[in-house]
Amino acid sequence: MYRPDIEDIILAHDTRRMSALRPFLPIDFVLEAGRFLLANPGPALIVTGFYILGAGASETDGPPGATALGSALRSLGRDVAYVTDKFSNKIVEAVVEGESVIEFPLAGQSESEAYAAELISRFRPGLIIAVERAGLTGDGTYRNREEADISDYNAKTDCLFQRHPVSLGIGDGGNEIGMGNLRDEIASVEGLTSNPCVTTTSRLIISSCSNWGAYGLVAALSMQTGRNLLPSVELGAARVRRCVEAGAVDGMTGEREDSVDGRSLEEDAFCLKSLQDWLERGPEPKILI
Repeated sequence: MYRPDIEDIILAHDTRRMSALRPFLPIDFVLEAGRFLLANPGPALIVTGFYILGAGASETDGPPGATALGSALRSLGRDVAYVTDKFSNKIVEAVVEGESVIEFPLAGQSESEAYAAELISRFRPGLIIAVERAGLTGDGTYRNREEADISDYNAKTDCLFQRHPVSLGIGDGGNEIGMGNLRDEIASVEGLTSNPCVTTTSRLIISSCSNWGAYGLVAALSMQTGRNLLPSVELGAARVRRCVEAGAVDGMTGEREDSVDGRSLEEDAFCLKSLQDWLERGPEPKILI
């Protein structure tokens, strides 16, 4: 019987053609990202929060996955802090429940660069991770999936990635931090943005939903450390609900509802259920020729 790879799971139900980018990444890009993360110890800064212009609020995709990843790293003995801006701060605080949340100021380039330098010096991260965080495009603006300018609602957290040599990006649309790794390929795929993010990261995870990409990374870490670090389906759903209670909206519909990227909680549960099964069964053995 066919058993999906971890990459198959996080790219399932692909409504944005992200799978078209898969040939440009390593065949086991999630497992490779897990190995990369484990090879770079120390504290982790996790950056998240994406503002939905039409709704005037941040979305439910990002903070739940960032929290799952942060919880996994804490279980492995690493210090973690979350970074966002004033438009997503309450939502991130609601879902991480008492963990450290740093509000990156909405400021000009020089002030943002100075703040990033100070934060890196103070926290001394081993790596920095972005989970569904808008990144700079080639024209120096931040854009949503409709390519509308959201620069007034997005702090310049790219400065952290530009100043740190060890980083990882997780995205699902082409406009997120890390997608600069594939900016030429993204611009050539019909249905994806023609003005992709240019900010690069050391490793990139693409997925149908950025929460799913983060869950996939946690599954990889679980397999590689021999510990099941994945949240339960119930906890995953509870984190989405906490985001909504704090004011988050579904990024696809713009509605304040318990859903993620147009998927109900029942539909969204596919990923965690499948990853739990993947861990239980183990990955499909590879035949080397």
